[in-house]
Amino acid sequence: MEKFSVVKSKAIKILNDNIDTDIIIPKQYLKTIYRTGFQDYAFHPWRYDKDGNEIEDFPINKYKGYEILISGNNFGCGSSREHAAWALRDVGIKVIIAMGYSDIFMNNWYSNGLLPIIVSKDVRDYLASLDEEIEIDLEQQLIKTNEKDFKFDISKVNKDRLLSGRDYIDETLEYESLIKEYEGE
Repeated sequence: MEKFSVVKSKAIKILNDNIDTDIIIPKQYLKTIYRTGFQDYAFHPWRYDKDGNEIEDFPINKYKGYEILISGNNFGCGSSREHAAWALRDVGIKVIIAMGYSDIFMNNWYSNGLLPIIVSKDVRDYLASLDEEIEIDLEQQLIKTNEKDFKFDISKVNKDRLLSGRDYIDETLEYESLIKEYEGE
């Protein structure tokens, strides 16, 4: 996992509530265990027409290279699929700012070294109204704009993991010698 510190980018805005994992990545694209190569499948039902052509004005097609996604409430609801995090990461999204998330999606997002931020509707609407770069400073837990800054909450455990670039496996491996000792090796 890469270390996470600061992201500065304009934001893609898909402000719908209840965007479920079937929209984020449809089930027919889950047939692999590889963690990359999902960029063409993110938001597939909304990004492409019935003939498979890109819908040019869909935000992810229109604003390639943006690293922040602003959305509505209950983002990532539906079935559990880590592929949803992989697909969004593969289109370049590193931060999602929304009014709420499904717990499973939020944990999958953290587990992949990415930052989900929960904000109020007023803050979400303000950020969505901007056409400027937004800076996300994880160390300070701030969303920074040209005019205003907004504090966000994150657990110490998740913050430390993101800042250090360590995941659950890395943490477990720190205890490898103790595990081997316990197992009698």
